[in-house]
Amino acid sequence: MSIPSIPSIGFTCSKHYLDFPCCHRQWKHLGHCRFVHGYSRSFTFWFAARKLDSYGFVVDFSSLKPLEEKLKSQFDHTFLANSDDPLLLSWQKLHKEGALDLRVMDNVGMESSAELVWNWANSFLKEKYNGRACCWTTEARENYSNAARYQMVPEWY
Repeated sequence: MSIPSIPSIGFTCSKHYLDFPCCHRQWKHLGHCRFVHGYSRSFTFWFAARKLDSYGFVVDFSSLKPLEEKLKSQFDHTFLANSDDPLLLSWQKLHKEGALDLRVMDNVGMESSAELVWNWANSFLKEKYNGRACCWTTEARENYSNAARYQMVPEWY
């Protein structure tokens, strides 16, 4: 896994979360991605700070438990459906019947998932660290071969 490059933003570190098994489908896709299929998703967050905290950390990894819990809630043994999926009512019915644990998203793809968790991380960091630290890159990985990244320094950093 290579480190993304950006203009100098100070100290950096990363945190990796592994193995959130879930399934989804890209219903508009003309190929096999239109079928329900699953992956064990993993996420990597790259953090930055111009100044280290009193422990000498960019972020204290133990403070990230709420972010990890949010990842688990969204992606651990869940079924992800696009909000415009024509079968959404069927998925909702199966959810009510206890056959699947539904999460509705604007887009279930890895690129959009990377952006989603980037937003989660920065919302958390802005509040927790008063803007001292940010997340400038996230990677959403569906398997060893396929990943997508979202990279942006938040305006408030």
